Amino acid sequence: MTLSNSKDFELDVAGYIEEAFERCGLEVRTGYDLKTAKRSLNLLFADWANRGLNQWTIAQRNFTVISGDGETDLGIDVIDILSLVVRRSGTDYALSRISRDEYLNIPTKTTTGRPTQYFVDRQINPNLKMWPLPDNSTDVVYYDALIRMDDADTYVDTLEIPFRFYPSLTAGLAYYIAMKKAPERLQILKPIYDEELNRAMDEDRDRASFKISPYLRNYRYV
Repeated sequence: MTLSNSKDFELDVAGYIEEAFERCGLEVRTGYDLKTAKRSLNLLFADWANRGLNQWTIAQRNFTVISGDGETDLGIDVIDILSLVVRRSGTDYALSRISRDEYLNIPTKTTTGRPTQYFVDRQINPNLKMWPLPDNSTDVVYYDALIRMDDADTYVDTLEIPFRFYPSLTAGLAYYIAMKKAPERLQILKPIYDEELNRAMDEDRDRASFKISPYLRNYRYV
């Protein structure tokens, strides 16, 4: 038996669109077909981000605090913060996450000290608020951020997703396109998408600790 020894199968945006159209019983015939499919693909990515599926885009970031300033803009590419510690004199201290209401109800927001709590204000440009306010300008904050997936900008782009999500991406795009162009296929495509997505999510869930823990391997929680 001869094996290919090839493990580099990867579709570009145009390939996903073509496959999705075929599942809808359609062909890509016009530039508008490509445009509307690309828009659906980016909306699908937004839905995945809302579900917190894109664990493969977790990135560890850090910044040095400024005394008396507990707020930091995280950047528009940040969806959420999964964990956060402040490093002081070589020791990492984990901060507790609090809700908007809990943060608003802190009576003395100008108190200074080593930060023990944080709130993520998830605006268009997310903002991190820590309390108490830092009492020095030497502590370093390390956090694991869930980052937005890259948009599907051009049709020759490849997509930043693991191999195990290829089927669910294709099925999801076919379902999204069917809502606009082939509604008679929805009853067939929706269950397929749900099944493929659940299978990929289950696979991800089984291995979640392995993806997240490397970013925390140098932390010493107190």
